[in-house]
Amino acid sequence: MFRSGLARTASFARNLAVPNNCKCIAGVRFMSKHSTESDVEFDARYESFFNRKDIDGWECRKAMNDLSGMDLVPEPRIVIAALNACRRLNDIALAIRFLETVKDKCGNKKEIYPYILQEIRPTLDQLGLSTPEELGYDKPELALKSVYEL
Repeated sequence: MFRSGLARTASFARNLAVPNNCKCIAGVRFMSKHSTESDVEFDARYESFFNRKDIDGWECRKAMNDLSGMDLVPEPRIVIAALNACRRLNDIALAIRFLETVKDKCGNKKEIYPYILQEIRPTLDQLGLSTPEELGYDKPELALKSVYEL
């Protein structure tokens, strides 16, 4: 009983708020301001974020996920900062997955990924990291075995 009375009251209030002669109401969306951050500022922001000494695993994964969701390939200096953050967190698997993501972000542009590897090679050697290709992660596991071994 109370619910039906409440529904009638709500319907009555809705009819008072919207005039009968208005057939459609256009929605109004308040858009956020357009970002005016330059590429250099963007790179510096992410580089300083990964270079923080108190970064934890969740923040590192969140930043990497945000980067992978954007329509860009991260600059080598951002990749180097992210790899150093992974080393500080002692999470080598995260570093390898991030390198896989960077390779995936390069897409069909075959010259971008070798350039990034060339730029980050000293850091990889310093940290003792291998690329996904060196670990054999670029090929399916069963592709290495012959059909007769199965």
